[in-house]
Amino acid sequence: MSDTTQSFSVPSSDLVPELESSADYARMTAALSYLSENWSEHPDLAEVSNAAGLSPHHFQRVFTRWTGASPKRMIHALTHASARSLLVDGASVLDAALETGLSSPSRLHDVFIAEEAVTPGEAKSGGEGLVFKAGTAATPFGTGVFLIAPRGLSALAFADEGEEEEALADLTRRFPEARVETDDALAADWAGRVFEARPGETSLPVALYGTPWRRQVWRALLRIPPGRTVSYRDIAVEVCTAKASRAVGAAVGANPISWLIPCHRVLASDGRLTGYHWGVPRKRAMLAYEAAKR
Repeated sequence: MSDTTQSFSVPSSDLVPELESSADYARMTAALSYLSENWSEHPDLAEVSNAAGLSPHHFQRVFTRWTGASPKRMIHALTHASARSLLVDGASVLDAALETGLSSPSRLHDVFIAEEAVTPGEAKSGGEGLVFKAGTAATPFGTGVFLIAPRGLSALAFADEGEEEEALADLTRRFPEARVETDDALAADWAGRVFEARPGETSLPVALYGTPWRRQVWRALLRIPPGRTVSYRDIAVEVCTAKASRAVGAAVGANPISWLIPCHRVLASDGRLTGYHWGVPRKRAMLAYEAAKR
């Protein structure tokens, strides 16, 4: 990952990983407990794997399978979440860096770029100084509303006729101090990049804003192959526990980048098409479109 963009491509791996043994559960809970208490010390792989009673290589593989993130990335996520809370509460960038165990503001800057694609100062100011490009363009599923941040696509919504302004306001609410400029031509270009295969383009830069928990759920959505559907419980089992289905549903519903992050592939446990932010008819159309393409 570069220091200026976040990129992703949709993988085709199976959704729910195979667990190696029931003993892994106890080991992973021990590791997560250790991280929750010691993340600000930024322990290395050997220290965390020792808490789980596994070799570093084996621990890295099992931990990533269980959580969807490497131990290092989990520490980054915990650091980012704590620092963001401190900044929102009024702490300076230097104080937030030191409080979260980082040696300098430059290291905190790297964490924020990796996690949110914005700097700590931009996050603290509500987007003051940021310039977003916003526009509408035709898509296979009606009018698409695109919000493009300086470092990549930030949001993609769909709107029925007359609802475009409301959809855009929903997308820009997170950064109330940012400036938004209309650029329908740029939106049309992004529509082409999203919905039409272009030679040599295998991933798209994304400026994805969200809590560590939500991004973990969104990464799980990316692992659902086109033409397949899963339940909220399936996602919950992958990222945490089946008991977290309701929290998973909230994170799926907060997905800012429709279609690319395929929340439309998640159904209720009884197979019903429920809970799609841009309308159940559009969700049904997306699934039919993918089935036909497959």
